Amino acid sequence: MAGKAFRKFLPLFDRVLVERCAAETVTKGGIMIPEKSQGKVLQATVVAVGSGARGKDGQIQPVSVKVGEKVLLPEYGGTKIVLEDKDYYLFRDGDILGKYVD
Repeated sequence: MAGKAFRKFLPLFDRVLVERCAAETVTKGGIMIPEKSQGKVLQATVVAVGSGARGKDGQIQPVSVKVGEKVLLPEYGGTKIVLEDKDYYLFRDGDILGKYVD
């Protein structure tokens, strides 16, 4: 799942690199939504994960999400990263609110 751009970038510790899903531009009724009226997209797909953070006992705590999973993000936060002309966001594992289960 990790493409060519991610061979150049690997998150460290408990960081998770995500790609936000595209905002819906048309309603179910077929009405076009202007960009200014579109809300911030809180759903994203995980594209790369770090190895995990060290706990107080020195053991590595693995990241709770895997590459390819869909997650729910907070409205604010994350660090924007541009890789090969695409926008990605870097979040801590603890900042991710949840993951979608099929």
